[in-house]
Amino acid sequence: MKTVVRDNDADPPPWMLTLRLALHDITRYHANELYELDSDPRVMRYIGSGQSSTHAQIDAVMKRLPRAYTVYPGLGTWRATRRDSGDFVGWFALKYIPGTAEVEVGYRLRYGAWGRGFATEGARELVRYGFDDLGLQRIVGVTHPDNEASQRVLQKIGLTDIGWGRYYGRAVRVFETVRDPDWRPVWPERGKAAMTRRRRSLRRA
Repeated sequence: MKTVVRDNDADPPPWMLTLRLALHDITRYHANELYELDSDPRVMRYIGSGQSSTHAQIDAVMKRLPRAYTVYPGLGTWRATRRDSGDFVGWFALKYIPGTAEVEVGYRLRYGAWGRGFATEGARELVRYGFDDLGLQRIVGVTHPDNEASQRVLQKIGLTDIGWGRYYGRAVRVFETVRDPDWRPVWPERGKAAMTRRRRSLRRA
């Protein structure tokens, strides 16, 4: 289980290590790194509108991200650094997609870190963590339809292309992996039973 860091220093100690990466909680001291990341049009090409983030948008993100560690224990967005040099690589996330009960694995890396397997390495470890430590049953990944590089990463870590979906207010390509191949969500059956009971009570009224 993730050990939640409550360190006020600029660089909290990492809570997860992979072969080459260290993941840390994001603090208010990291706004400039995130702004630099989101200022690169190559990085932002398939994100949202494709435009670079403004300082105001990053400030809003910095108010939201640290709170998420408390609101959603075990989930979040984490700063990634190289273990050998300490250089900022980008971020990785295991978090709810807004407005849904879907847990998404995601990542955004600096252009200089592309093509080195970092995205695959970090995302694979977060999927393992989600299943083994958090007990999640299903994890999804969503990409811009044209982002073939990100789609290849999701497939490398074991997610399957299940077609189109609509998240973040736009049509996206959806990938998924489940902990148990025989697992099915229980809420549709519960919902169906509740609807049946309600219909019976209405007939009796």
